[in-house]
Amino acid sequence: LPGVESPLRAATRETMDWVVVRENTEGEYAGIGGRNLSARGPGKGIAIQAGLFTEEGCERIMRFAFELAMTRRRKKVTSVTKSNAQQYGMTLWDEVFASVARDYPQVETEHWLVDAMAARFVLRPETLEVVVASNLFADILSDLGSALAGSMGIAASANLNPEKTFPSMFEPVHGSAPDIAGQGIANPIAAIWSASLMLDHLGLPDESARVMRAIEATTAAGALTPDLGGTCNTRQVTDAVIANLFQ
Repeated sequence: LPGVESPLRAATRETMDWVVVRENTEGEYAGIGGRNLSARGPGKGIAIQAGLFTEEGCERIMRFAFELAMTRRRKKVTSVTKSNAQQYGMTLWDEVFASVARDYPQVETEHWLVDAMAARFVLRPETLEVVVASNLFADILSDLGSALAGSMGIAASANLNPEKTFPSMFEPVHGSAPDIAGQGIANPIAAIWSASLMLDHLGLPDESARVMRAIEATTAAGALTPDLGGTCNTRQVTDAVIANLFQ
């Protein structure tokens, strides 16, 4: 955002313009597994945590990522897996990605392993645009991306039901942040940005863009909370966004 400095020395808002697309219904967070704490004796407990990957789930998230890429400048999708070590679910992911990619010949594609991608987020952010990954990997990468952009306090998220048959949910990436509750230092930008994403999802792109312009005008003017190096409190930043919204 204007007026927000990244921890990366050479980063600009143009070189860090990416979206992380996360599969949020299955994968590593499917809750499959169990624990056996006593059958083998003290100190010999066993825990198993399994991931669930379906062809349908993989295809749904990938088609969403490709459709999103079609609306962006570079038209590029990067798939992130760990298929060199996870040879079942991740290889299914790779196969579905390759299949879906054939339906979008105008979109540039590439495949990276998640450990290398973590380094690439830091070293070469300008090479990324739409990054699609599993539940766990995208969870981690999205937090890394938020920090690189300046702060978790400015990162918005959208939990989407693309078919709109069920409600979608829009929230800041940082969650409820109970450790700073009541102190007046929480950054409101992520929550306001999430509202902008909601407006766009509801078919109100002009209103969504208007909110984003107000956010950008606020940060460009230096109205920043302490997490971004500023001295404003939560209400002051919120009031500044509201004022810019009606200019």
